[in-house]
This record gives sequence, structure tokens and C-alpha cells, in this order.
Amino acid sequence: MSTDEARGQPLGDVLAVVRECNREPVQDPVRRCLDNGEIVSFDEHILLIRGDDNEFAVDLTAAPIRGHGGGISGAVLVLHDITAMWDMAQQLSYQATHDALTGLHNRRAFEQRLEDALKGAHVSDRVHTLCFVDLDQFKIVNDTCGHVAGDELLRQVSELFRTHVRESDTIGRLGGDEFGVLLDSCVIDQASGICEKLRDAVEAFRFTWDSKHFEIGVSIGLVPITRHSRSVTELLSSADAACYVAKDLGRNRLYVYRTGDDAVITHHGAMQWVHRINQALEENRFCLYCQRIVPLQNSGAAKRYEFLIRMLDEEGNIILPKTFLPAAERYYLMPAIDRWVIRNMFALLKDIPQAPQTVSYGINLSGQSLGDKDFLGFVIEQLECHEIDPTCVCFEITETAAFSNLASTTSFITKLRALGCSFSLDDFGSGFNSFAYLKTLPFDYLKIDGRFIKHIISDKLDNATVEAINHIGQLMNMRTIAEFVDTEAVLGRLRSLGVDYAQGYAIECPQPVERMLYE
Repeated sequence: MSTDEARGQPLGDVLAVVRECNREPVQDPVRRCLDNGEIVSFDEHILLIRGDDNEFAVDLTAAPIRGHGGGISGAVLVLHDITAMWDMAQQLSYQATHDALTGLHNRRAFEQRLEDALKGAHVSDRVHTLCFVDLDQFKIVNDTCGHVAGDELLRQVSELFRTHVRESDTIGRLGGDEFGVLLDSCVIDQASGICEKLRDAVEAFRFTWDSKHFEIGVSIGLVPITRHSRSVTELLSSADAACYVAKDLGRNRLYVYRTGDDAVITHHGAMQWVHRINQALEENRFCLYCQRIVPLQNSGAAKRYEFLIRMLDEEGNIILPKTFLPAAERYYLMPAIDRWVIRNMFALLKDIPQAPQTVSYGINLSGQSLGDKDFLGFVIEQLECHEIDPTCVCFEITETAAFSNLASTTSFITKLRALGCSFSLDDFGSGFNSFAYLKTLPFDYLKIDGRFIKHIISDKLDNATVEAINHIGQLMNMRTIAEFVDTEAVLGRLRSLGVDYAQGYAIECPQPVERMLYE
């Protein structure tokens, strides 16, 4: 519109100025200015819409024009283009509330939405559902193809999530490969149907990277948000616990949280142990015990000890490993514990005057540590740092850990054996394919699963199994060790079968290292 065309026209016919929040026209600021005799400005966001439909964010102010006598003779309208500033503010606001990788709500924004839903449930008695979603195979993609591939998987899965929830619902990335879905005005049965379709979609999804194809799944924990729900923290904790129960039941499934659920209570107990373990690591509240392993066939054979870990509670009381290690295994704390054992054991061995090569000290390693790409370097660094003779160190690896991480275990054993360390295959016989796998890894010792040892006197099948394992081990130039030897009768039977070593309460209970190694 030209100046001549605009002259004499109402402002609303000349400028299309609307509120950004609702697109409603702004009340004529010039008329308000003339009627009230004061400056008119707006705190809210105002948009100027041009004839070609382009929009500009503007700072709009109308001020009266006064003559010599103070009377109002007109008004001046000032529009300041703040589009660039407004765009920047919107961008900053978006970045503050959204995850940079996936574009989903970040944890802070998601928790705020959850807080609003909780307040609504308290006021209106509406029911919503919170879903905690965890990818089942994300670590495999990350470890196999690297973090760039992992990031791309998260982006693609996020888009998949968007297409399988309603517009009224909220999706957030809570951290790593964990997501939250807030289903608005959705009872638990309806939510289960939505999540089941989401699970099916992810199961059918195939992720491809560098000609490698991956199938993934999701474990989902659901918790209703009702007028009885107490806090956002409690809701997230319950949904997280339900998700982990879904994982424990076999992954790629849903699990609905119910108050008083035994499985969820067990998970909460495990999470408490996670906190206690982390705190004990920070405060160095662990100690080393060891148990003697005696030779049965050759009294002049090397002395052997197995190092064992104990945790101390806040009052200094001993906590046995069967109490805290299951939680450590489940929540990937074993690498930190294994590092603590190696660091402290090597420091201890360094202080033993000239430990002879005729003594062997056993250290248990978890499968999680074997799968840790930095763990081998850590072990070598600690050997060098404490000037430990590698020939006196024997690493004990369970059959399950060894064969579930076959490639990394093989590399780990090969490199440390080259330095002089020895290796013992622990709990042998517990797996279905034990004998088939045995020749694939270069172990020095074969530790027979204690389940076969306990009843070797009364059970002919256990006796035959121990005899067979011992025979095969010796054919492969491995020394055999029987664990859980608790009677003299069992000790005698093992000796007659030709087993090389034994350990157990019939020989000696685990003792603090200071008492055993310095005696």
C-alpha cells in the first residue's frame, strides 16, 4: 500500500499487527494513545504481517504529539524490527529445553511437563501414564560401529517414537539411550496398547551402518499418574524400576508398575546397593581377603592364593560379596571394583619382600572388565607401576564371562600371557558347551565348578563329571583345581582322582590378607 493510499485509513486497514500467542489483532494503539493521552507499549510478542504474508517480530510503541499548549495534536507510531533478536531468543529457549542430538525434550523440560501432569492429576482427577523406555541393543551398536553410529541410531529411533505417539503426548530423552514418554489423559490399559505398538515398531526396525545390520528392541516400564502419585522423583524412580524388571524378564517387553510389586521392590533394593557400592568406592571401604589353594599331588608345587573382596559398611562391619556383587554386575560397577582390587592387590604385593616365583596369586575378573577396551592397558600400567613380577599373577575368569566375550577375552589372555601372567578358567562345567569351547582359549588352570565337588562322594554322576573334567584338563596341559572342598572325605576323593589343587573350608577359610601373606 502506498503512502497516498494509506493516508486517512484506519490503522487496522494499513498494518496487520497481531499478538504472537493467539494471532488476534492488536487493539489500535494510536486510538488508545489519543484517548488516554499516554504512551502505549506492549510487553507481549507482537507480529507485523506484510502484504506478501512475511512476518516480522516488532517492538511497537505509540506516543502522543503535544502542541505548545500541551494539547494533543496527533500521535507517532514507532515499529522497531526485532526479528533477529526474537529468533535468537527463540533459538536459545529451544536449546534450553530440547536435546541437541534428537530434538526431543531434554530431561529438565520433560520433568517440567511431568510436574504439570502431576498437578493436573491432583486437581482434576485425570489419569496419565509415564513410560520409561530403554533401548536393548544400543551398546552393541556403539561398541561395534562407534559413537557416530550410536548417535545416528538414537536420531532414527527418536523419529520412530514420534510417529507412534499422539500429538498431545510428550517424548523426552532422559540420558544416553533412555527415553521418557508422557501419555496425556491415558489410563494404563490404553497406554499399554500404545507402548505395545511402539515396541512392535522398534522390533521391526532395522538399523544399517557400514553394511552391518542390527535388530534392536525396547524395554518399557509404565507407571500410572493419578491423584495418589506423590512426586516426579517417585514417578521416574518407579517407571525406571519397572523398565529394569522388563529387562530382567528377557528384554523387549513391557512391565507395568504396581504398588507393592515384589520384582520392583527387589530392583529398588538393588539400586540402594548401587549407591552404597559407589560410596564405598569413593571412601575406600573395601578390603582384601585371600584363601589358600593347596596342592594334592605334589607337595613341592607352587603356593597358591586366591584374592577375595569384602565391603565394609559405615560402621566397619564386613559385607560378603554375595550381598553386593549381584547389584554391581547388574549395574555395570564391576570394572570399578576390579580396578580397585588390582590397584590394591599390586600395592600389597609390592610390599611383600621379594615375592618368589613359586607363589601364585589369583585375581577374579568380571566379563564387564574383559569387555572394557581400556582395561588391558590399566592392568599393564599397574604391573609396571608397582614393579610386579607377572609370573606370580593368575587371573581367574568364569566360564560364562570368557565365552560371552570370546574375542576380547582371547586378546586379553594372549597379551598378558606373553608378559608372564597365567590364567585360570573358573566354574568350569557350568555351561552347556563347556567342552566344545575349552580348546579355544589358552588357559593354564581349570577350576572345576563347586556344584560338582560338593556331592562327589554321594553322587556317582558328579564323581564321573569331575573325573572327566580332570582328565581332559590334564590332556590339554592344564592344572585342575577343585573349589568348595568342605570335608576331608571330599579331599581324599579328589586326591585319588588325580586333581592337582583344592581349596575350601576343609583346608582353610578366607582370611584377611595381612594375616595370611605376612605370617
